[in-house]
Amino acid sequence: SSLGPRFSVVALQYMAAALYLAAGVGAVLGLALPAPSVLRGARVGLALGAIVQTAAFATLHRLTPAPSLTDLAYAVAVMAWLAVVFTLLLGLRLRLPGFVPPVAFLAFLATFGATLGRPEIAVGADSGGPIPHAHILLASAGLAAFGVAGLAGLFFLLEHRALKRRRKLAGRLPLPSLEALDRVNRVAPVLGFPLLTLGVLTGALWLDARSGELWTGSLHETFMAFAWAIYLGLVSLRFGGRQGARQAAASALAGFAFLLFAVVGAGVAS
Repeated sequence: SSLGPRFSVVALQYMAAALYLAAGVGAVLGLALPAPSVLRGARVGLALGAIVQTAAFATLHRLTPAPSLTDLAYAVAVMAWLAVVFTLLLGLRLRLPGFVPPVAFLAFLATFGATLGRPEIAVGADSGGPIPHAHILLASAGLAAFGVAGLAGLFFLLEHRALKRRRKLAGRLPLPSLEALDRVNRVAPVLGFPLLTLGVLTGALWLDARSGELWTGSLHETFMAFAWAIYLGLVSLRFGGRQGARQAAASALAGFAFLLFAVVGAGVAS
């Protein structure tokens, strides 16, 4: 019986969601007071949430039969988990206190949403082997990296505008420096574009294994191809065309908005 593992997955997901929520609230308090010790605790809570969510994903494979990770809610949860991991890794080298609240709250919504209204884990009738899971993990990792870049782009534009007006953004809210945000916008595409490319390729292989065609012309496939082409252009401009930091920040924000629509919006519509 898989009742034990089923209960464990749900319990771990709820625990991860609670940790993310606590981390988000703690980070807001730590930034607003300001209280560095509370902010450090929020980062620890974010890391603990990622660890618990990792355990939840690992427990999924103990279910009989194993569930499909291709469900949209779980794909979004994987993306949010990877965004947390990327943020934590970048935080080891850069001071990114302002990243913790939005990443934590988004991770909470994604993790909680994956189990909302599902007392039991939904089980896919046909997992399709390892290719669908590879597609979800790779595409979600690429989306997560570009999501972090989009967040850095948003903060860069806000901070740049505040500096031009010679005032602090939102009073005493400390944002990362423009240099740190620009570095995030350099590192994230280097990680995200190869992962997104592999996600597109494994998606085509999955489609071929399922239908015998590499391309069917669906709305999701079309928008995903456009998103990949857009990011190819943005990466080329960033590293080959000497694009300025402000333009790169705006491009990262706009590119992620389109990519999110391509993956989530067009996926739901189709």
